[in-house]
Amino acid sequence: MLGVIGGMGPAATADFFAKLIEETPASCDEEHIPTLIVSDPRLPGRPAAILERGPSPLPALLAIRDKLLAAGATMLAMPCNTAHFWYEDLLRGCPVPFVSIVEASCDALRQIAPPAAPIGLIGTRATLAAGIFHRRVQAAGHPLLLPGEDELAAAILPSIRLVKEGRSIEAGKLLAPAVQRLLDRGAAAVILACTETPVALDAVASPLRALCVDSNRALAKSCVARWFSR
Repeated sequence: MLGVIGGMGPAATADFFAKLIEETPASCDEEHIPTLIVSDPRLPGRPAAILERGPSPLPALLAIRDKLLAAGATMLAMPCNTAHFWYEDLLRGCPVPFVSIVEASCDALRQIAPPAAPIGLIGTRATLAAGIFHRRVQAAGHPLLLPGEDELAAAILPSIRLVKEGRSIEAGKLLAPAVQRLLDRGAAAVILACTETPVALDAVASPLRALCVDSNRALAKSCVARWFSR
């Protein structure tokens, strides 16, 4: 059984599950991956914990992990990029594979970006400030292009909030120009390193999606590949 640590936020978790189903090579119900999702939006805020020394979500994340393991999960996934700040902590004592959204997204990057090309990164302020993607992307030889503070404040963070409010079309209209600006600055591709952002661009059917790594879909593909290779 695949165990999913979700709720960060609920729409992003639902999007991950939909893409997991889409990516599964199944011809009937029985061929899909048995999945147990804990979608708990009561977790302490991840950005506040990273940037403002707010309450850590790690105890709650560990409790959900252990609940999924006790229920029979033999593989884990967490469709939240910012929460991967605690990924190494969650790996400790974990007896089953835990698929990383960072590794999955960087693997997907190879399919759309040439070697050594600059890569744009869209995410929460906490994901960017903590460098959750930096080491992995730069180790692959890609210079990183980050949005400016004005773009974060005026477009990216508001678009993430709009998805959480159920206003995905408005979010997409706000986010697409910020993605385009990174491409205009020389990015060969953009990693959507917040799981609300693919929801936003999908809602407006943005043609920019072809130049973006959807971290939710990348995680879904990686889970499917690992599940069926076992």
